[in-house]
Amino acid sequence: MAKIFILILFILPAVSYGQNTFRANVRDSLTREPLIGATAVLKGSTNGGVAGISGSLEIRDIPDGHQVIQISYIGYKLAELDLLFPLAHSQELIIGLIPEEQELDEIIISTTRTSRTIENVPTRVESIAFEEIDEKNNMRPANVAMLLHESTGIIVQQTSATSANASIRIQGLDGRYTQLLKDGYSNFGNFASGLSILEIPPLDLKQVEVIKGPASTLYGGGAIAGVINFISKTPGETGEYNFLINQSVIGQTNLGSFVSDRNKKLGYTFLALFNHQKPYDVDDDDFTELPALTDFTIFPKIFIYPTEKTTLWFGNSLTRGDRRGGDIEVIENKAGSGHIYFEDSKTLRNTSMAELDMKLKNKRQFTARSSFSYFDRNIGLPGYSFAGKNYNSFSDIIYSIDKENHIVVSGLNFVYDEFLETADPGFLKRDFTTRIGGLYAQHTWDISEKVKLESGLRADMAGYGNMIYRETEYFILPRVSVLFNFTDKLSSRIGGGAGYKTPTVFMEQTEAVQYRNIFPLDQVTSEKSLGATADLNFKSPIGEDFTLSINHMFFKTMIRNSIVLQSDSIGNILILNTKDPVISSGFETNLKMDYRDLVKIFVGYTFTEAKAEYLPGNQFLPLLPRHKINTAVFYELEKNLKIGFEAYYTGRQFLADGTRTPSFWELGAMVEKTFGKISIFLNAENFTDTRQSRYKSVANGPHSDPVFDDIWMHTEGFILNGGVKVRILK
Repeated sequence: MAKIFILILFILPAVSYGQNTFRANVRDSLTREPLIGATAVLKGSTNGGVAGISGSLEIRDIPDGHQVIQISYIGYKLAELDLLFPLAHSQELIIGLIPEEQELDEIIISTTRTSRTIENVPTRVESIAFEEIDEKNNMRPANVAMLLHESTGIIVQQTSATSANASIRIQGLDGRYTQLLKDGYSNFGNFASGLSILEIPPLDLKQVEVIKGPASTLYGGGAIAGVINFISKTPGETGEYNFLINQSVIGQTNLGSFVSDRNKKLGYTFLALFNHQKPYDVDDDDFTELPALTDFTIFPKIFIYPTEKTTLWFGNSLTRGDRRGGDIEVIENKAGSGHIYFEDSKTLRNTSMAELDMKLKNKRQFTARSSFSYFDRNIGLPGYSFAGKNYNSFSDIIYSIDKENHIVVSGLNFVYDEFLETADPGFLKRDFTTRIGGLYAQHTWDISEKVKLESGLRADMAGYGNMIYRETEYFILPRVSVLFNFTDKLSSRIGGGAGYKTPTVFMEQTEAVQYRNIFPLDQVTSEKSLGATADLNFKSPIGEDFTLSINHMFFKTMIRNSIVLQSDSIGNILILNTKDPVISSGFETNLKMDYRDLVKIFVGYTFTEAKAEYLPGNQFLPLLPRHKINTAVFYELEKNLKIGFEAYYTGRQFLADGTRTPSFWELGAMVEKTFGKISIFLNAENFTDTRQSRYKSVANGPHSDPVFDDIWMHTEGFILNGGVKVRILK
């Protein structure tokens, strides 16, 4: 294992404690504050010591010869000393550990495939770092919904009143226009889309990268509103062992672990997460706000390092879930007269992945990756069932060249997606197959220190169809982004491009009705888009203690050939193209202030105006607030105490019937205390108990055949949860 660099601040003479005693004083390399509770261990043994209030520690009874001392503290890089005992001099070493947070200033972006720092990428990319992921993991360990819900410009839209299914909306556009990736792999579309964010655990994530606006060059169809790439941890030089236990007052239990380690030739990561949710009815209307749920995820990866410049890894992710919502009497096996309604959803997702990455001579790189995903889902309601299997394969070959001021990324990929309906719908089955092959190239050019240009072009051939019709389309998709560094404090990015989305029966609107009476696709063609973003970014220290950053972004997207639902006279629902476009425009403003890395303040505001010109009368898209505010304040003391407060405002929204909802606030607070390797956390989410049923009952009509209102805010209300995390670095 390579040795981690240690900053030795100074050496003080001390009284000798004997030839086999090690003495050190452990401090923060920046502030020189003592790190109380830091541990030092003689590698390969249990012999060690813990730093006291002054930061001093000692290890006794150390054998003669070469020995390695490991010094660790939560939130800091592991330090190793290779020493020869007996020591030539008996002295106390004052050792400065380097905070892991220092690396945040040099966040490396992988979604653009140029491996550049975030400040040096012409494409606008937002990065959610590990520290924030870890904080949101305290709130909802089961999935990434909370992580995305509290991000500016992103809305997690609940699509079911009783089973809590959800999708993601960026810049006001439906979830089908956002491409979800896990480590660059696209396996979350079509039939799986309504449950995708509910089946991605945050425990193994090191970073989340978000591109808002068109990102078609590298990721093709579906990346109209943007791309969200969930990036997993990889084995590091230090073994990592994480364990989590969480319990909520709403009946949710989470048990999870993530472990990783490597040597020179082999490495591994392993994620395991189990979630259990009791049925939860907060407003006593006999219908669940949260369904009864049991699911688990197991995700092992094996990494092979044949040479220093070659990495080969294999992984297989298995997720299984069983959720049952509806009438609480039915779920608790007390069904009786009038109590018969339920919504069942059973899912099985298995994804196998493999990737080869080779760093060649002259800064060239070759990557080949492939995945195969199987998704099986069964939906059951009284007198109705919908079931199917989705097969998805993704292959991508990438070759990049880095020469002085130019980086060229070129590649080809192939996507195969097949849905087979397994339950009898009573009419033609909604089977559908899509095949897409694409060639792409992206050129990043550092014209000067102040101007950097990224341009790309993609050519796709998409074939799709079912028993009724087949279609083949060709797409040429240009994209361009420019970064202007006006000064070392002020910069701007401008970009735009074209995109498309092949037709699918799986949308928020069809998910909300569990695909009842939805007819198969017939002569429906792809949706096509043009989009652009422009931002202005300012970042500067204020005095010696404060850092301020402000980012303001404008966006606009137009989608032509939009897919809409239309009911016939007997209640059958057809899926059609419309000639009238959907246009979404607006802006985001983000302000961040940091005081000595102790207090962090964030304020985000989003204004969105999205209209569908095919709608008669009121053309504003439903369930979309024009105004949204995100605020957060976090205080962190000596890397072992975190206190946070969050407040979120959602403005008025139009419902499908044209009425408007009231605006509302949600408030939350959390605290986390670390004792060495153990952290204890407590989280109060929405402690004002803001929920939709306080305005009006969500369920209408008889219990035997209820009709549910559109979901425009949280349904479960106040949530209090707490737990324990253990993190061991070895």
